[in-house]
Amino acid sequence: KVIWTLLITILGYASSLPVGDDSICTAEELAKYSIIFTGKWSQTAFPKQYPLYRPPAQWSSMLGVTHSSDYNMWKKNEYASNGVRDFAEKGEAWVLMKEIEEAGEKIQSVHGIFSAPAISSGTGQTSTELEVHSRHPLVSFVVRIVPSPDWFVGIDSLNLCEGDHWMEEVSVDLFPYDAGTDSGFTFSSPNFATIPQDTVTEITCSSPSHPANSFYYPKLKILPPIAQVTMVKLKKNQLGLPAPYLNLQAKSNEIIDSVSETPLDCEVSQWSSWGLCRGACRKTGTKIRTRFVLLQPANNGMPCPNLDEETGCEPENCV
Repeated sequence: KVIWTLLITILGYASSLPVGDDSICTAEELAKYSIIFTGKWSQTAFPKQYPLYRPPAQWSSMLGVTHSSDYNMWKKNEYASNGVRDFAEKGEAWVLMKEIEEAGEKIQSVHGIFSAPAISSGTGQTSTELEVHSRHPLVSFVVRIVPSPDWFVGIDSLNLCEGDHWMEEVSVDLFPYDAGTDSGFTFSSPNFATIPQDTVTEITCSSPSHPANSFYYPKLKILPPIAQVTMVKLKKNQLGLPAPYLNLQAKSNEIIDSVSETPLDCEVSQWSSWGLCRGACRKTGTKIRTRFVLLQPANNGMPCPNLDEETGCEPENCV
């Protein structure tokens, strides 16, 4: 009876553990990875309002951390910290670094911090190395989308440990997130704080459901990945070597252009009021109304319709 009670207690405890809990990692104590971030933010894949200047499309530096399940850098559907807000809005990392350091000191949840250089265009690669520990096997990072109100890409608590071994390689497609601290709809929106603050949400082709949204593509089912991250476990004889920097921008562009050609339909304004009726007295005259292009089509999207329209009318004020 005592054994049976003990078994039930142990099983109950085991069932209460979260799936993928890092406490069950029995792999060797330390592992080192090369982490390669690839920007896929091209004008072909994301033609709407694509930033070409002031500033052009680009990526901030990467800021990441290896940690245990006691810590979260950011989390979907939860409020962003002050540090994540500053990073997502302005690319400033000091407050976020302080938050990470404080979490490491208070609850010993952080093993290490890593960073990688910024990318000066929407497509390209940057890389660095990171170290995970059997008690700290989770990886989180953020990279700011530049320009944007408070948009970023990243990973929240990816576990690189699988039971008794470390994963050899893992690749993850990345999609844009809104930090919930700024209410802008477009890449170049002016700073307009969200009050009260909203939670971190994923930006999709239909959400926010507003035509002004720079990622609003209602004809798509899902957005193409705007970036990708790959982590490759380094062998012991590779430790201490610089992380491979794969400058494959031209090749990446070819792949993006052939796979992710997002069609963009022309958008036009409402018609203006009808103009004055022109013509000779006692004869049928003509009047015209016009409209203008709000968004030029791209990638075989629906072309623009006629921008002016004419109709018959009776000239007024005839003697």
